[in-house]
Amino acid sequence: MMRNYLSMLFLSSTLLCCAAAQAQVWKQHLPQAKMLGGGEFRWWGFSIYTARIWQQTPNKEGGLDQNASFALEITYNKSISRERFVDSSIDEIKRLHGDKFNSDKLKLWRQYMEKAFIDVKSGDQLIGVYLPGTGCRFYSQQTLLAEIPDESFANAFFSIWLDPRTKDNNLRQQLLGNNKSSAAITGPSM
Repeated sequence: MMRNYLSMLFLSSTLLCCAAAQAQVWKQHLPQAKMLGGGEFRWWGFSIYTARIWQQTPNKEGGLDQNASFALEITYNKSISRERFVDSSIDEIKRLHGDKFNSDKLKLWRQYMEKAFIDVKSGDQLIGVYLPGTGCRFYSQQTLLAEIPDESFANAFFSIWLDPRTKDNNLRQQLLGNNKSSAAITGPSM
């Protein structure tokens, strides 16, 4: 009886450790990162997702240094198809940057995103890690989904949340760590 209990206890702790390690795969690139800020994106009153920014070396005010690696972690509160996610991202890049990127470039970026993104349901996470001078990587909770060595794409993609003309400037301020006294999400450091 005691042997079965100890075996179950060992198995449970092993599974918990493995699950925690797999859920944090992206953190190997930012092992000392701390959450700078976060908030919720709502559309027509519905909570779509919560987002958090993680970074090892914030700027001197403690906010996001956009010239250093960071992670944008998004936890979805509703189901969204890969197709809708890709279409919305392309639409936002076009809205923010106008004609700066030609149709061939946008077609290539669409292919990147179709490889990098998955259908999500409530509770799922997608994490984008920005790598200045290199590009970016995208992760699910368990695994690396894609590595995109295109700095121009990475800058355009993360501008969806970080450009001053973003759809939700309050969320942007919270992500940048500039709105720490507001409704920013709090959480433990890594």
